[in-house]
Amino acid sequence: MKLLAIDTSGPVCGVAIQTEQGTRCECAVLNKLTHSVNLLPMIDEAFRATGLTIADMDRLAVTVGPGSFTGVRIGVSTVKGLAHGADKPCVAVDALEAMAAGITAFDGVVCPMQDARAGQVYGAAFRVGSARPQRLMDDIPLRLEDFLEAIAAHGDRFLFLGDGMPVHREKIAAMLGDRAVFAPPHQAYLRPGSVAYLASLTEETVDYRELMPLYLRAPSAERNRKLVEAAHAE
Repeated sequence: MKLLAIDTSGPVCGVAIQTEQGTRCECAVLNKLTHSVNLLPMIDEAFRATGLTIADMDRLAVTVGPGSFTGVRIGVSTVKGLAHGADKPCVAVDALEAMAAGITAFDGVVCPMQDARAGQVYGAAFRVGSARPQRLMDDIPLRLEDFLEAIAAHGDRFLFLGDGMPVHREKIAAMLGDRAVFAPPHQAYLRPGSVAYLASLTEETVDYRELMPLYLRAPSAERNRKLVEAAHAE
């Protein structure tokens, strides 16, 4: 199976191509450019580097969230456009599960977390070691303190990764002490190769028309609109 996978759910923009021979190309960048600027040139470069084209792909995979509202929309919209033009099926990949899939050996609870601002995180909990991460807790937006309380029910040693980890690292260390482990830099972000790997494990694909972002809470623009409407109704 040949597939193109992209991730724009967090600060890192990532692209990977996987074939029957394994990961043929994986690139990720964190710079001052927006994902909308980085993504298409990275996809073009991945195809040039592998000698493959969009026509060779059996499916297109993308992280649909949780994560940055703008970032997720960029990734999903790009894959929708590519799938429409090339008539390819799509695979929706959960960003937090893909993060956990990048960890292959840890005997405690793997806790991927995206920064949700205002002291909150988008978090989940997994055990790893099998072909696919074993989910212990659904994706959920919580205050950091509540997230740490929720994961405590699943173990006593926790590995943190994702862009929420450096933001809250000091507080996590203060609250959990030596029960907290922090992923090293090469494992701390969502690897696009993990997106490709998870997409290759599933039989389920969707038409690009059905590919939708996964929002755990309403975007800020929608929340602000509701506040204005409520104020005007008073």
